[in-house]
Amino acid sequence: MDHISRVGVFVAVVEAGGFAGAARALGITSSAVSKQVQNLEQDLKVKLLNRTTRSVTVTEEGALYYDRAARALQDLREAEELALELKSRPKGPLRVSLPQSFGIKYLSAPIADFAARYPEVELDVSLNERFVDLAGEGVDLAVRIGALADTSLIARRMAGCPFVLCASADYLARHGTPDRPEDLADHNVLAFTGNSALHEWRYIDAAGRAGQISLRAGFRTDSGDMLCSAALRGVGIVILPVFYVADHLETGALRPILTGYATAPQRDIFAVFPPSRFQSTRLRLLVEHLVATCRDLPWER
Repeated sequence: MDHISRVGVFVAVVEAGGFAGAARALGITSSAVSKQVQNLEQDLKVKLLNRTTRSVTVTEEGALYYDRAARALQDLREAEELALELKSRPKGPLRVSLPQSFGIKYLSAPIADFAARYPEVELDVSLNERFVDLAGEGVDLAVRIGALADTSLIARRMAGCPFVLCASADYLARHGTPDRPEDLADHNVLAFTGNSALHEWRYIDAAGRAGQISLRAGFRTDSGDMLCSAALRGVGIVILPVFYVADHLETGALRPILTGYATAPQRDIFAVFPPSRFQSTRLRLLVEHLVATCRDLPWER
């Protein structure tokens, strides 16, 4: 076994927490794993692991070596993937996280189209509304909606995502149409409970002045889809990302209000992914595909 292969065995031992786990992962015997780590220690003239009958722990030198070696092996794997993909069709695993409502409504067909076009890419797509830790959960690409905070991730803007105030014609006929933000205090403004934010509306007027108004709610839920359904049935005014209500605004089932004001801060839709010296072709192609898809969203057109 060559030196690089021995390094891979040592990395596997650290990540598996012992020789037996590494042996299972590598498909070789525990004695072979132990022998290769011993050979690596002899090559380096450094003790990398402390061994007892019950446990294997990493020495201080071993921890430092593991950190650099694991990154180097990852770089090698990515370089190999890049070289292979440049001469062939993109292939390999790609884990993707999408926000549930937006993903189902606007990205299901584009993702399926991508899978059909690149059948050797092994897509694993998860849809949920929680904040996903890409590095911790092994996710290659996530779509996020909001005002993007400072991050170590690479972000590509896919589309805008303004928040819209709207209500059904029935509700407005019964309760009147607000003309100013202050008028919202007299209305039932449906509340989203999926975050810890106060139930208030922050806005910017046509002159660029910022303001905010506290709201009252007789209906609360952590589901944007349920808020939209309640607004359609005349329960109250709703403040939602445009993708929930775009179709209903087009048909007139919901009517926009206070259109001279913009919800603050501005929100956008981003594709985010970890930085790397070698971005796989399959990841790059999917990002470009999603960016192109979002140019045709109803509110972007």
